[in-house]
Amino acid sequence: MRLIIGKPLGFCFGVKRAIDELEKALKKYGSIYALGSPIHNEEEVKRLKSMGLRLVESVEELPPQSIVFIRAHGTTPEVLKQAKYKGCTIIDGTCPSVKNAQEKARLLSEEGYEVVIVGDPNHPEVQSIKGCVSAYASVINSSKDVATFPNKDKIGVVSQTTQEEGALLSVVSALVPKARELRVYNTICKATLHRQEAVRKLAADTEGVIVIGGHNSTNTAKLVEVAKREGCDVLWIANPQEIDESWLYGKHIIGIAAGASTPDWLIKEVISLLSRR
Repeated sequence: MRLIIGKPLGFCFGVKRAIDELEKALKKYGSIYALGSPIHNEEEVKRLKSMGLRLVESVEELPPQSIVFIRAHGTTPEVLKQAKYKGCTIIDGTCPSVKNAQEKARLLSEEGYEVVIVGDPNHPEVQSIKGCVSAYASVINSSKDVATFPNKDKIGVVSQTTQEEGALLSVVSALVPKARELRVYNTICKATLHRQEAVRKLAADTEGVIVIGGHNSTNTAKLVEVAKREGCDVLWIANPQEIDESWLYGKHIIGIAAGASTPDWLIKEVISLLSRR
């Protein structure tokens, strides 16, 4: 079996930066609380928990004066305010690309635009962006959702950083008749676009693509969608134990791709296992 490895692979810049900061803090303090999972990869979270990471879902669960890590997806100014009120020390691992989307949404709101965020309304990154808007913000996942959107004088658009450009474009196109003035900031992370393009190439050059990443990872799910759209046979696995022998049968050229929140050590385990076949 021949393996073709898609590039880039492993943590994107924002996730690597966040995990590096978290590891340094764990070594320094021993025990740290994270508001929500710091990364959408269960295997990596298990490793971090073994180092002293503790997960909570709300500020109310944080002990006073505790050390708190803000994940790469970011959080809202209100949550930060509440944590500081409890005397917590904040370690901010928010991805710079997410901070950019938050800032652009805030700016649009301050300038009187009805803010639209293109993305998954339940995703923590989208919630963090929405929380930076001074007025109401709408979250639109696809152009189909625009049909019921009311006409506005001014509409401002930002995107979840892991969105596909095609999805952003279709929503923006659908919003054009809805606004007298439309301002759009393309806040999709370039690393996301590069990975999606790598999967398109793998789909053309292989008999199937294995995408490695957590099943709760949006950016990994987008890679799977891209591969399927290209007509490629795709297998989504979170760890080596999920490799399906029947899926491999008869395939001689396999592509390997991974989400931006998939650690190098996990990718190496999968490649090592497949290389021995």
